[in-house]
Amino acid sequence: METVLIKTLQLLCCLSILVVLHEGGHFGFAKLFGVKVEKFFMFFDWKFKLFSTKSKWFTRLFPSFKDKETEYGIGWIPLGGYVKIAGMIDESMDTEQMKQPAQPNEFRSKPVWQRFFIMFGGVLMNLITAWVIYSLVLLAWGRDYYPIASIEQGFQYNEQAHNIGFQDGDIPIAADGKEIVEFSTAIMRTISNAKTVTVLRGGKETKLTMPEEGLSLLKMLQAQPLFLQPIAEAFIDSVVPGSAADKAGIEKGMRLVAVNGKDINTWADFDYEVTLRRQDVLSSPDCTPEDSLRWRTLNAVFASADESRMDTLSLQLDENYMMGVTRHFPDLKTEHLSYNLANCFPAGLSYGWRVLKSYVNDLKYVASADGAKSVGSFITIGNIFPEAWDWQKFWMLTAFISIILAVMNILPIPGLDGGHIVLLFYEGITGRQPSDKAMEWIEKIGIFILIALMLLAMSNDVRNFILPLFGL
Repeated sequence: METVLIKTLQLLCCLSILVVLHEGGHFGFAKLFGVKVEKFFMFFDWKFKLFSTKSKWFTRLFPSFKDKETEYGIGWIPLGGYVKIAGMIDESMDTEQMKQPAQPNEFRSKPVWQRFFIMFGGVLMNLITAWVIYSLVLLAWGRDYYPIASIEQGFQYNEQAHNIGFQDGDIPIAADGKEIVEFSTAIMRTISNAKTVTVLRGGKETKLTMPEEGLSLLKMLQAQPLFLQPIAEAFIDSVVPGSAADKAGIEKGMRLVAVNGKDINTWADFDYEVTLRRQDVLSSPDCTPEDSLRWRTLNAVFASADESRMDTLSLQLDENYMMGVTRHFPDLKTEHLSYNLANCFPAGLSYGWRVLKSYVNDLKYVASADGAKSVGSFITIGNIFPEAWDWQKFWMLTAFISIILAVMNILPIPGLDGGHIVLLFYEGITGRQPSDKAMEWIEKIGIFILIALMLLAMSNDVRNFILPLFGL
C-alpha cells in the first residue's frame, strides 16, 4: 500500500507541474498579444470544481480577485487542464460567445501568426521544461553510464540475432560507422535503425549487414531471451520468499547447471529453454491446465554456492514462467560525468533532443497490434515511477513525460493543439477561416477521438494491472 501511495504522489506531483506549465504557455502568449483569458484550470471542472478564485469564500478573503479577468482553479477530473481563451471554440464548447460580434481582445480577432504562437505555446513550454530539467539534473547529479568497452566478456544473442550474423561474445562498437560509446537499452534502438553494425569479435572488427526491411524495436524488446544481453553465468543473487524457487529449496549463491537434461551456462540459456516451453503451450490449441502445469515443471540441477555439491530439484514456474529469483549479473564498471553551469545546458539540450527523436521514432509501433496493447493511462504512467521517492529519477521521468505531452499535443488530431495549428496553416494559405459550425464539429470529433484513446488506455491498464490482482 505504501508503494502505491508513493507512486501516486509522484504521478500527481509530476502531472500538476506539467499541466500548469503547459497551460501557462498558452496563457503567457495570450496575455502577450492582449487576448482575454477567462479561465486557467489545472484538471477539468465538469459540473463542479475543487477550488476557484471566483468562489465566495475566496473573494471574501481576497476581494481584489473578484474583479480580475481570469478565474484560476482546480478541477476534479485529472485528465489534464485548460485555459479558456475568449473568441475560440475549444474543449469548453462555448458556442454562445461565438455568436456575438468579435471583440478586439478575442482570439479570433488576432492575426494568424499570433494565434499560432498562442496554440503552440503549450508544446513550446513542455519542450523548454524538459530541456531545463535535464540540464539541472546533469548539474546536480551528473551522469553515470556503462562504457561498452567495459563489458569485456561480450554479449549473448538470441536466435534472431544469430540469424543476422551476430555471435555470442560479440561486442557492438559502431552502427552505420558511428561509434557506440555506452551500453543501455538504447543500444537496441541503435541496432534496429542501423544498416550496418560493426562488432568486436576475438579482438578484430567485423561488419554485419542488417536486414533491408529493418528490425522491429518493439519485438526486440519483447523477445525472450532478449536480442542481446551481457553474458552472465546463471548465479542466484537472491530468492523471493514464498516463490517457486523458495519452495523448491533454491538458495542464494547457487548456480543453475541444467534444466531437463539440457546444460545451462548463462541466464540467456535458461530464458531460451523457457521460451521454447512457453511457445509449445501457446501453439497448442487443445492445451489443458494440466498440460500447462506440466510444461512449467522443470527438473533443474543446481551447484551449491561453494560448488561442493549438485542438487537436482523439481521446480514449478509460476503462470508467467518465472521462478522467483533475482539474477546475479557481472559488476559492470561505470563512468561518471560531471557538469557545471557552462556546459550543463548544452548537454541537457543534446540529451533532450536524443530522447525526443527516440520517442518520435517509436510512435510508429503504436499503430501495430502489439503497440496498441502497450498504450496505458494513469496506472501505466504511475508504474514507471520508483517505489521509493528518488528525486533524480522523479525529475528525469518528469522531463520525459513533458516530452511525451509535447509530442502528443502537436499531433494533428482535432481538439489538440496540433489540430488547431493545422487549421491555422489552412487559414494562412487560403486566407479563409473555417466556419464556426465546422469548428464545432471538428472539436466534437477530436473529443470523441481522445475519449476513445483514453478508453483504450484504461482498458489496457485494467487488463495488465487490475485483472491479474484477481487471478484473471
